[in-house]
Amino acid sequence: MNYAVIFAGGTGQRMNTKTKPKQFLELNGKPIIIHTLDKFEENPLIDAIVVVCVEAWLPYMRELLQKFFIKKVKWVVPGGDTGQHSIRNGLYTLWNDPTVEKDGLVLIHDGVRPLINGETISRCIACAQENGNAITVTAATETVINVTPDDKVAAILDRSACKLARAPQTFRLRDIVGAHQKAETEHLENMIDSAMLMSHYGFTLHTVDGPAENIKITTPPDYYIFRAIYEAQENSQIWGL
Repeated sequence: MNYAVIFAGGTGQRMNTKTKPKQFLELNGKPIIIHTLDKFEENPLIDAIVVVCVEAWLPYMRELLQKFFIKKVKWVVPGGDTGQHSIRNGLYTLWNDPTVEKDGLVLIHDGVRPLINGETISRCIACAQENGNAITVTAATETVINVTPDDKVAAILDRSACKLARAPQTFRLRDIVGAHQKAETEHLENMIDSAMLMSHYGFTLHTVDGPAENIKITTPPDYYIFRAIYEAQENSQIWGL
């Protein structure tokens, strides 16, 4: 069985929206979170989905699932104070459900990465089935540097050896839950993402190249990029390109 944890627990402070969290901003009458969920709903390899949402917006999230006929979401749970905490809430929901296969795969994905595609989801599952995990990446197209605490350049990295970690990030449910349990016991709450957490606990991680447009919508410019790419994709379908 293959599961997805879609976390949308943020409040969108960098988006400068005062009316609703960024995951509920709309494009063509459909919220960003629904655009994201559609990709997992439509993929036949995904069996069930957990959505982790801002607690105050849980009723609205459930209404959206009904309105847009999202059937694979079996659980809607509140987020936490951090992304790591929100993901943990979603994973523990799966782990504590007796119907869930503990050796199944779980794809962890940002609710505000709506430009993921079905092919990448399927390739992540195939990679994780073979290797135990799969981290979606894209090539680094800019120079990457390390800096000191006082903002001096410490090192310029070889761009050809660098990639950007994105999502989904796919793991055996048993492995990723075990890592979160260890982190919780050790009061380790500063992991940037699941890949960093698993690397910290000694897992060798495997990569899957994903689309460059698989951006995370965090700031207003990100939203306009999303709109432009989405409209270009829609136009290409209309004209059969």
